[in-house]
Amino acid sequence: MFNKHDLTQLIKDKARQLGLILAGVADSEPLTHYDIFDNWLMQGHHATMDYLASERSRTRRADPKQILPECKSILILALPYQPVAYHLQPATLRMASYALGSDYHEIIPPRLQQIVTFIEEQVGHPVPNRYYTDTGPILERELARRAGLGWIGKNSMLIHPKIGSTFFIAEILLGIELEPDEEVITDHCGTCTRCLDACPTDCILPNRTIDARRCISFLTIENKGAIPADLREQMGNWFFGCDICQQVCPWNRFSPPADPTFKPSIPLPMRTSDLLLSSSEFNQRFKHSPIQRARRRGYLRNLAVAVGNSGSQEDIPYLEKASQDEEPLVREHAQWAKEQIKEK
Repeated sequence: MFNKHDLTQLIKDKARQLGLILAGVADSEPLTHYDIFDNWLMQGHHATMDYLASERSRTRRADPKQILPECKSILILALPYQPVAYHLQPATLRMASYALGSDYHEIIPPRLQQIVTFIEEQVGHPVPNRYYTDTGPILERELARRAGLGWIGKNSMLIHPKIGSTFFIAEILLGIELEPDEEVITDHCGTCTRCLDACPTDCILPNRTIDARRCISFLTIENKGAIPADLREQMGNWFFGCDICQQVCPWNRFSPPADPTFKPSIPLPMRTSDLLLSSSEFNQRFKHSPIQRARRRGYLRNLAVAVGNSGSQEDIPYLEKASQDEEPLVREHAQWAKEQIKEK
């Protein structure tokens, strides 16, 4: 029978064998900084993501045992995606680096299941568990900080001093007791304000949270409606997500190479002609891609805005056709983009 220390080390070694470059353990006590999240909700900074404000969501995020009553330890893991320095010339249409490869929702969970299976093999019996990667009612960055994996930077990202912030976070709630890691409480951002200064929409708040209503990532992915007219020009040529606050972060000079599954798989550069994609063409082009989250209407909406901000007269024929699309959302943004180019 393993002691707690040895079992914890075996599990971390197994995680690293699976490509998870960080592994830490947090205890299962209620979150000490839950009030920050609660206040964020009360200020309306979650925009239209109303599911975050439900009573069930709030209760579960405040206390891991509300998710898994038997929870005794939480294993926090990280898998690197494409470093944010990976981009074409500034004039090209741009997307968040994490979305260049396969959808992490498909890649990470099978590895988490492998770790659970490994743990059960080591202890010789089933272990109560729940695992997530950006999908469960859990404040994963706060738990990652508790597990010693970094500090929460001014841009709200979890930052590790040796690898920066270009990684996905995943967590496994476990009904066994592991050896917890020492919590990271030191702020290594210091007086640096590069992320705040660089954000084109001023969505980064002083308390290290984000006003989603102004965040390009929210506006191009989770937002299902129109992009506010007063924010469209500020979005520049970003059509899916945004890396600006990570690109300027000096800690990301340490970003490791991406896990092989996140190597770019989408043909680049992106094309204005995508404005003419049918639903079936969109689904085929972005099969297994995070871009599917925006759906065709959201993707074409975003693309129209990006083209309007960075395009030329050569793009007008595509925008003309897109302004007659069956989706009102696409028509509106294509018309706006057409006017933007004409005014240049």
